[in-house]
Amino acid sequence: MKIVALYGSSRESGNSEQLADYALDGLQATKIYLRHKKILPVADGRHSPEGFHPVDDDYESIITQVINHDVIFFITPLYWYGMSGLMKNFIDRWSQSLRNTNYDFKGSMKDKQAFVIVTGGDSINVKGLPLIQQFQLIFDFMSMKFGGYILGVGNKPGEVMNDQHALHQARLLNQQLQAVQS
Repeated sequence: MKIVALYGSSRESGNSEQLADYALDGLQATKIYLRHKKILPVADGRHSPEGFHPVDDDYESIITQVINHDVIFFITPLYWYGMSGLMKNFIDRWSQSLRNTNYDFKGSMKDKQAFVIVTGGDSINVKGLPLIQQFQLIFDFMSMKFGGYILGVGNKPGEVMNDQHALHQARLLNQQLQAVQS
């Protein structure tokens, strides 16, 4: 089982990153920090006769790595009650991958297991749920398996490490994945 973790925070060692690292501790995982990558916004070519045009950025190399993994972690802080712009930009580009004739993107993503880790300080356990639903709809469309999610309370740097419920969920997920990966 190959795991890839997509970190969508613009903050180095932010709460979402800390919670994800706790969940992934001791597991072999490819970590991709979207803040370190150049991913241009999608130029929607779905209804254009020319389709999508090639883009000179890091997206294709990232999506190739994602395709080559079995389990995908989507890690993001709750920004304005949605995913971070970095994560949204990455997922928006899936429209381009769906039209890419070099590979079967939807077929490649089918049956991959997806997990979501979100942190925020404004009633995350209530206000984070619409984002979880959004991810679930994305996974349903792509025929991916939604393995679960963790919502962590954390606004100020490091605050999530005081959320015992989120840490417990992360520990349980880690144990579950450890058993499968070993």
